[in-house]
Amino acid sequence: MKLSIIVPVYYNEPTLWPLYNNLKDKILSRNDLECEIVMVNDGSKDKSYEVMQEISNHDSRVKIYSLSRNFGAHAAILCGLECCTGDCAVVKAADLQEPTELIHDMVESWKKGFNVVLAARKSRPEGSVSVFFSNLYWWIVRKTSFPNIPKSGFDIYLVDRKVIDVVKKLDEKNSALTSQILWSGFRTDIVYYDRLERKTGKSRWTLKKKLRLVTDTLYSFSTVPITFVSAVGFLSFLAALLWAIVTFIRKLCGQIEVSGWTSLFIFNLAAFGIVMLTLGIIGNYLWRTFDASRRRPPYIIEDNGTEEQHK
Repeated sequence: MKLSIIVPVYYNEPTLWPLYNNLKDKILSRNDLECEIVMVNDGSKDKSYEVMQEISNHDSRVKIYSLSRNFGAHAAILCGLECCTGDCAVVKAADLQEPTELIHDMVESWKKGFNVVLAARKSRPEGSVSVFFSNLYWWIVRKTSFPNIPKSGFDIYLVDRKVIDVVKKLDEKNSALTSQILWSGFRTDIVYYDRLERKTGKSRWTLKKKLRLVTDTLYSFSTVPITFVSAVGFLSFLAALLWAIVTFIRKLCGQIEVSGWTSLFIFNLAAFGIVMLTLGIIGNYLWRTFDASRRRPPYIIEDNGTEEQHK
């Protein structure tokens, strides 16, 4: 029985040694479980990869990979999943905000027969604005794509080899890895934890990346965007038809003396906005189709710690 711990790394230089020591004391020391740590450097420009090399040289159970540029956390995790050799794999953040003891609970749940184990947050010591938008995102995901997802969402999870093999076969571009795992439909359990306060460094989870995750989820796992366009188009046509009928009746009754330019201008502006919105949503679908047709890899490994180059 072998456990792989996947750690995506992005500007985590000061936390890598504490993370390794924590995992060594609480996980790697277990006698009933063979373990490996797979660290993936996602294009960090600090000394994260140098620290990863030090840890790998110190402990042969630590495998390291460095991507050629910043492909995003989900691409780094996918790289770790494709390179790991465990019977199951746990995704662990490098910022020390998730208690390592949580992995024990997830492994025990996996031993009971669950293929996927989600670690859902009970609380998080963050600002009210950040918590609000995070909860809003997960609410949107629940309402549009996956109704059984935890209300507070999840970032940490365990998947077994069956799920890893499915994810490797999907080969989807511009998609959310967490959503792919939920979409697979395997037996899923949930464990809860209290998120710890960040003590070192700052979050690199920018607003741009958050918005990208929202769009990737909606376009890949929901019909909401195209349904929204259809609804807006139908309502616009209905409003225009009613307006035309009312205007024609008023004209026959002699209630319209001089046609106003204001209403016409507002109507044309609204119609133009609806057309551009529709083209934007359809364009997103077309671009994603085109991007998938190019079959570019989701990530490129520049170095794997032994100077062996991977495609």
